[in-house]
Amino acid sequence: MSYRPRIADLELAYGNKEDGLYEFKMNLVDGTKCRVFYTRSPEWKMTNISRLQKTPCPVCRKDFICKCMDQWASDLHQQMIDDQWMEKAVTE
Repeated sequence: MSYRPRIADLELAYGNKEDGLYEFKMNLVDGTKCRVFYTRSPEWKMTNISRLQKTPCPVCRKDFICKCMDQWASDLHQQMIDDQWMEKAVTE
């Protein structure tokens, strides 16, 4: 069974409207937590994603820094665009 991350919740951690830089805390359905960095000039673009080390990585099962979430960045970005997660988080 292959891993398919799904976004459960998104929270704005930091936003700078002037520079168009945003940092979000993302919760996935499986309990994984990630930190996602975006720029908005003029469209949303993911610049970095990293897993917060509260639970082991769902892909490699390591409990330290890994780059596994990078391979799912485009899927997660598409979910954020399709479900308008960023607009909801920024307006709250």
